[in-house]
Amino acid sequence: MIVLNVTYHCKPEMREEFLEQIMTEGIDVASRAEAGNIKYDYYLPVDGSNDLLLVEKWRDADAIEEHGRQPHFARLRELKPEFVNDTVIERFETGE
Repeated sequence: MIVLNVTYHCKPEMREEFLEQIMTEGIDVASRAEAGNIKYDYYLPVDGSNDLLLVEKWRDADAIEEHGRQPHFARLRELKPEFVNDTVIERFETGE
């Protein structure tokens, strides 16, 4: 299993709009429905920062590659410049 912690450093006051757009367009639901997806959930920090954390769990590297070819993934890339200053991705592989 591969776990991705994706931290979006959102533009000031844009975090909630970004998350709302993701949900309105069904990007989260479509990602969860993909073969090989185990978890795809967004989290807000308690410190009130403009960050948004996405925790993804995938069966294997092939599932992640296929995710990257999906139209909803392309749409997320299109949305990011409007809402996000920087994205940090941490990748962890487990023996599960």
